[in-house]
Amino acid sequence: MLALRLTFRAHPLVLLRRLLVATAAAGTGFLVLIALAHAAAHPTAAGASLSRLLWCAAPLAATAQLAVSVARTDPAARLQRGMTAAGLGPFRLTLLATASTALTCALGVLLALIAFLTLRGDLGTTARTAAPRAVDAGLLGAGHPLPLIGALMLLSLVPLTVAAATAFSLRPRVEAGAVDTEPASIAKAPSGLPWGVALTAAGLALESYTAPAGGTPGGLLPLPGHLIGSPPGVLAGWALAAFGLVLAGPGLVYLSGQLLGAGRPGALRLLSGRVLQEESHRLGRPLGVLCAVASGIYAAVTVYQAAPARPLGPFTAIGAAIILACVSISALSASLESRAARARTTAALRRLGASASTLHRATALRALAVLLVLGPLTWTVAEMATLPLVH
Repeated sequence: MLALRLTFRAHPLVLLRRLLVATAAAGTGFLVLIALAHAAAHPTAAGASLSRLLWCAAPLAATAQLAVSVARTDPAARLQRGMTAAGLGPFRLTLLATASTALTCALGVLLALIAFLTLRGDLGTTARTAAPRAVDAGLLGAGHPLPLIGALMLLSLVPLTVAAATAFSLRPRVEAGAVDTEPASIAKAPSGLPWGVALTAAGLALESYTAPAGGTPGGLLPLPGHLIGSPPGVLAGWALAAFGLVLAGPGLVYLSGQLLGAGRPGALRLLSGRVLQEESHRLGRPLGVLCAVASGIYAAVTVYQAAPARPLGPFTAIGAAIILACVSISALSASLESRAARARTTAALRRLGASASTLHRATALRALAVLLVLGPLTWTVAEMATLPLVH
């Protein structure tokens, strides 16, 4: 009940973020229902149905990341004065945030189920009149019975997965020797950069080794809809390279801060570099995920341009849109969280005489440094991933 009250009595911006999570959960649930409807309508095409269901794992992971990012910036999940005395310690706040996130996602998948059944014509309308022209009735499995129990079981995976990810991310942590504040000059460098680079290189090498020769039938990587026919080594190489980018994200952001502070930096470069180094753990992972998704989308577009006979279907397009929107909003939420964490430092700088324009220039300089480091790397990984597939 408390989670329900906090959900509907929150600030409008907080409600907007939760609405985005509900929308992402609804989109993911809609894809799950499409995969289930395809399996019901084509009982002999188990491989194609399985590939559609496997494709739903990527939007589900993106939705979970978005939900975690929103939960981390939710004021209701932060320990405030008086909450411990009222019985809301760190553990119960984590449970409260988890319940609120699960409730939001459950609402989203419920709306997806209602919309899906309406478009199919299962709620008193015909599929031809209910579905818009952009939606193919065959895509929804209209005319074939949909197992409601199976649909509910598959849909329940969305709020359960998101709730588990939120609980794991927001779990109370007790670090020995931790202090309230720590000077930016002793910010510890992330340790995942060498491992991330190694995994990315290994993934690209595996893809190059297992990719079929260009011009052979099935030589290009067929994305969702033909996933089962893809070489397993190519899929594993793509996944390994993407995971390497995610793992290397914090280290790359820290490296951007080091480059800003190299040589004899002025006050502006020194301040920007120290902030990037201190916030690398918070910003690096969402930015790494964004780079991995951008690299994958670039490679997929290049592959499909080389094979125009395989157009992108609505199932793939919806999933890609959900993934791109979720990772972009997650990166934005991480930057807002970083800004909130630096609120005291920013106020202290203003009291010391720093102008607003100086702080804005420092923000722009940080964004430019991250873009100059992550942008070329993302493009390089995407190009190297597509070379064995289109040549």
